[in-house]
Amino acid sequence: MNIEIIEARPQDQSILSHLIELYLYDFSEFMGWDVGNDGRFGDDGLKGCWTEPWRHPFLVKVDGSLAGFVIADGHSQLSGDEHTMDMGEFFILRKYRRQGIGYRVASFIFDLFPSKWEVRQLALNVDAQTFWRKVINRYTNNQFYEISWNNEHYCGVAQLFNNTIKTPTQLVRV
Repeated sequence: MNIEIIEARPQDQSILSHLIELYLYDFSEFMGWDVGNDGRFGDDGLKGCWTEPWRHPFLVKVDGSLAGFVIADGHSQLSGDEHTMDMGEFFILRKYRRQGIGYRVASFIFDLFPSKWEVRQLALNVDAQTFWRKVINRYTNNQFYEISWNNEHYCGVAQLFNNTIKTPTQLVRV
């Protein structure tokens, strides 16, 4: 299986816009969202992807086919810390789940941005919590901690870790 993680360019905006619809559809289960009169959820998650230097969008391909996307943000969504990376959006199409692809994509992104990291999940999204706990536990060799967060902007959990203290030989590669 060949996995490609490609930096998304401005000309990829329509591709990401279509993929984010599928992502938001998955989230509608937890958020209670309805589609608009145009039949879409919208693509607000893409704001700033090509205008803000702290946003880093990527497309994911498996064996040449689109399989998802990632948007890594260069500051904390929880605390505002500009020295913490945030896994802003992470989406793998259902066809490609439970095959180790998500772990490999997440590990690549973590390795690409050595930093303090936060990875957030909604309180109701138990599957995402299970996925991220496994991924981060494996990636960090259980060197992370988890917090609960509940305020007017966010209710859920976040795993926090620091991958700047790893040496290159310790980085996990699959």
